[in-house]
Amino acid sequence: MREYGLNLRFSVGHAVTEPVRRAIRSLPGALWHPALDQNGTMRDGAEVAELTGMVDLAGYPVGTRITVRRERPHPGAQLSLFDHDEGLRHQVFLTDTPYSGGGSAQFLEVRHRGHATVEDHIRCGKNTGFGRFPSRHFDVNATWLELSLTAIDLLAWARVLLLDGELAAAEPKKLRYRLLHVAARLTRGGRRLRLRISATWPWRHELATAFHRLAALPRPVD
Repeated sequence: MREYGLNLRFSVGHAVTEPVRRAIRSLPGALWHPALDQNGTMRDGAEVAELTGMVDLAGYPVGTRITVRRERPHPGAQLSLFDHDEGLRHQVFLTDTPYSGGGSAQFLEVRHRGHATVEDHIRCGKNTGFGRFPSRHFDVNATWLELSLTAIDLLAWARVLLLDGELAAAEPKKLRYRLLHVAARLTRGGRRLRLRISATWPWRHELATAFHRLAALPRPVD
């Protein structure tokens, strides 16, 4: 779909319904292709196939395609009865990206899988402020949204520049508990401000390291 000069396409998950299950079971083995990882290498134990024409997509936009990925389930994966019967985990999605746009089933599946990262960031954003708006007034909510987006950016840069290990990939709730809400006291002495963190706080060293790294960052040039 073209809107305001932009070529807009959708890629959304689809339930593994009974018609989809029938199509998967009837699909010839030769139509399954190796799935790919983000770097273009083959994804071990995973295959992709297109089900377009085998499942009724009436009611969806013209040109909608349906694709399935199957792979060996990782430990702890939640499997449906169909997955248990087949011994593989299945995920299905719809898209209107045409073949002419580079839309091979393998490419489309890699692109769709990347959406999980986007959805994770949206979920984290809701935990950082824009999940709730405090007012019925547009201007107040607009300001709140800008502050929330600023907080999201600051957390993202903090993870990249100041943190290591588990905390470098932590979500806002975990960072809030371990670092941002730590009990501490601000004191003055020798013309300097000091932040005194509780000696029993489990992540005091990580927080101190983050402050040292922040102080060592080069100053922006005017």
